[in-house]
Amino acid sequence: MRFASLGSGSKGNATVVEADGTRVLIDCGFSRAEAEKRLARFSLTPADLDAVLVTHEHSDHIAGVARLSRHYDLPVWMTAGTEAMHKGGELAQLRRINSHRAFRIGKLQVQPFPVPHDAREPCQFVFSDGRRRLGLLTDVGSITAHMLQALDQLDAFILECNHDPAMLQAGPYPPQLKQRVGGAYGHLSNQQAASLLKRIRTDRLQHLIAAHISEKNNRAELALACLADAVGESRFGILAADQPSGMPWIDLD
Repeated sequence: MRFASLGSGSKGNATVVEADGTRVLIDCGFSRAEAEKRLARFSLTPADLDAVLVTHEHSDHIAGVARLSRHYDLPVWMTAGTEAMHKGGELAQLRRINSHRAFRIGKLQVQPFPVPHDAREPCQFVFSDGRRRLGLLTDVGSITAHMLQALDQLDAFILECNHDPAMLQAGPYPPQLKQRVGGAYGHLSNQQAASLLKRIRTDRLQHLIAAHISEKNNRAELALACLADAVGESRFGILAADQPSGMPWIDLD
């Protein structure tokens, strides 16, 4: 199993996960043309995808999904709540997610789980090829027991480190937006991400990726330092997925 990021941040998000010939895209906050351009960096086209999975309806995650689906006849998986809020037009194929029930796409087993975020019915995912487990967690404001259970014993983890609390409070956002970002249904801070890591078993972890890093309220080096302090920097590489270029392919042994 391997995975890559097309880009991560408030201007657009998309992640590719691949296992034994099955390839899925999680979210597409980019235009169709931009998604095609970014996929080409990995020698892929949207026609190489088997499905698109959507975490929630915010534009930086869903803006390009409908056009991509229609043009390439791609099935789209999302919760009923996300479907109700989706404004991007008709999808080629729709599959509804029960966020408490696992499903399979080709060789990939997908376990969704609900998360606290200011969206209608947001979820995140754990992917498995039967041997390894990849967790994806962004766009979440607080940590729940159900999340901790879902994310225990991962082999790789893409984890939101959205903001540094001091930078957020001193930054340019208006007070209401600061409250939203830092609230229980907003985004994880570096410290919250580190706290989550300390509450799950990480002895199998091979790769840890800091994601959805705010360009105005955080710095990659702050996020990486927090994660390294939580898990021990010498154990494995800790990387950051950025907005312009995302993150290259990472293979799980």
